[in-house]
Amino acid sequence: MLALNTKRTMAFASRIKRLDPFIKQTIDTLKPDVIVVDHVLCIPAVEVSGIPWVLTCSCNPLFLIESNCEELTPPKGSAKPLPKYLYFNPSPYLNIYPFPKELDYTDVRPLPPNTYQFDNFMHIKNNIPFEIPVPLRDKPGKLVYLSLGSMGAVDVKNMKRLVTILSKSKHRFIVSKGPLHEEYDLPVNMWGAATVPQLQVLPVVDLVITHGGNNTIVETMYFGKPMIVLPLFGDQYDNAERVECKRFGKRLDAYQCSESELLTAIDSLLNDKELEERLRKISHRIQSDNSSANLPGLLENLLADK
Repeated sequence: MLALNTKRTMAFASRIKRLDPFIKQTIDTLKPDVIVVDHVLCIPAVEVSGIPWVLTCSCNPLFLIESNCEELTPPKGSAKPLPKYLYFNPSPYLNIYPFPKELDYTDVRPLPPNTYQFDNFMHIKNNIPFEIPVPLRDKPGKLVYLSLGSMGAVDVKNMKRLVTILSKSKHRFIVSKGPLHEEYDLPVNMWGAATVPQLQVLPVVDLVITHGGNNTIVETMYFGKPMIVLPLFGDQYDNAERVECKRFGKRLDAYQCSESELLTAIDSLLNDKELEERLRKISHRIQSDNSSANLPGLLENLLADK
């Protein structure tokens, strides 16, 4: 259950209220054996359908932990009422989430009931190797990937600030410039485009500078790269804190980090051989375990119990 009385949450709630009748109609028409949901708020039509449903939590797994949200329960002995609005219910049937073991919170709490962790839900098949662009190919320095996601990239003022700082680095940068890519140019130690094939780029870079979106965190761990996380909103702050807490990278302020902070963090992480070896071993474990191969069995068991 999640009680977040923010404008963003209320916007999600309004959308669910608008779409719920259509979801109910779709369920009544299709009569599925199981429903898979990936949303931060509960969907009434799904929960009252009587059909087994699976919750996929594609954000930081703290969203699945009731005890993490202090606002859900009043202080002991206070006799205060429960919150008026509870927007998020874990599935009583099956809850799944992609988050590498090495970043997960199972070191401080057990998994909730009917909840399963997977290292990732990535689909990697026959990816064409990414060729380092000609402008960067023969330049010195390590290769760094910068992406603040589609929402972070539209803040052109901040993107300009960051690339100006990075222009003073001795390293090379691949930049995901976003939809407003034509509104700013890149320095000579950078190459970028409106969109960059991230799954192809990650294997060839030495460091990732990211906003901390869950997909990028998971994918970066899969390929064993250190991170500098510049969170912008939501669970990105949780991811940034966890990356730094577990010593897989650094957390910096996306808007306030200084030139010295950012450039020092880059050099520190790129020169950390112990971290490089740790991440190499983690990447090997994740790819060898292939934990997502266990998901079909969970779904089959759920259907068998109907």
